[in-house]
Amino acid sequence: MSGVSKDEVHERCESMANKGIVFSREKGDKMGYALLPTLPGIFEFPFMTGGGTPMHDRLGKLWEEYHHEAMGNEFSGSKTPFTRIIPIEETVKMYVEVLPYEELSKMLDRAKTFALAQCACRVTVKACDHPKDVCLIFDKTAEFLVERGFAHSITRNQAEQKLRYAEDVGLVHTTNNSQDRLTFVCNCCPCCCTILRGFTQLHNPNAFLKSRWHAEVDSDQCAGCGVCEDERCPVGAVKVVDDVSIVDSTRCIGCGLCATACQEDAIKMIFRGTEILDSPATVSEMGIKVAMEKGKTDDFLKLMER
Repeated sequence: MSGVSKDEVHERCESMANKGIVFSREKGDKMGYALLPTLPGIFEFPFMTGGGTPMHDRLGKLWEEYHHEAMGNEFSGSKTPFTRIIPIEETVKMYVEVLPYEELSKMLDRAKTFALAQCACRVTVKACDHPKDVCLIFDKTAEFLVERGFAHSITRNQAEQKLRYAEDVGLVHTTNNSQDRLTFVCNCCPCCCTILRGFTQLHNPNAFLKSRWHAEVDSDQCAGCGVCEDERCPVGAVKVVDDVSIVDSTRCIGCGLCATACQEDAIKMIFRGTEILDSPATVSEMGIKVAMEKGKTDDFLKLMER
């Protein structure tokens, strides 16, 4: 149909897959290719090796312009967010309301393949010194990225260690907004990462789904040190007033970073009740909901049928 030979099509598809701008997967003895979403996909994959070339520098500036002009709000432009915040597990594990998909350790048990790559957001934006080697990818996407040299394979234990490291340095766990499986876990900062910047810079209330907990301070135990405000809260939800920390629960995203850093054990994570809706059951269900809200259901269903 295209007037191009099969050999040339294969060569071009391989070239694009090696650049991280199309997806590839071997089935039986045949290699198949598919389009990638803009985000996560075409934006992140080429930068997961760390960038550093003139091409990467030019692309990085263009993606940053696009983030402010349209992409940041389009990515979170429906009532159903594409991503969600996962609280630090130790801050909420005492609650009976904790669901399996809210515990990273249980979600990791469902994954078969683990990969680690550079954070494309920090590689392109370069607005902070937070570590870049904290982007976790799972299963089919992980296999593709490892095969094409954009990530390297790690074990489940190494993935869990990397999550703990991200918590220690003050990064927020974000993942796909579904209950069935992990496709990625980003460890985000508010100054570089597309997901958090949708909230901190673009002020989009649907930038992501908050966790079902918020932080609360015991004023009697609080020493007013200011670590929670100055070093840990990524969204400015904590303020020290008269030597006591005060949390704006409506702004708090429920990551738990402030609670784990409090040496006085004065901050607890409190269940929000029904304030936060449950995530869609599956990745496909989430995609359908987003497509319906954007008026693109027919296009999405055609894509899923392929």
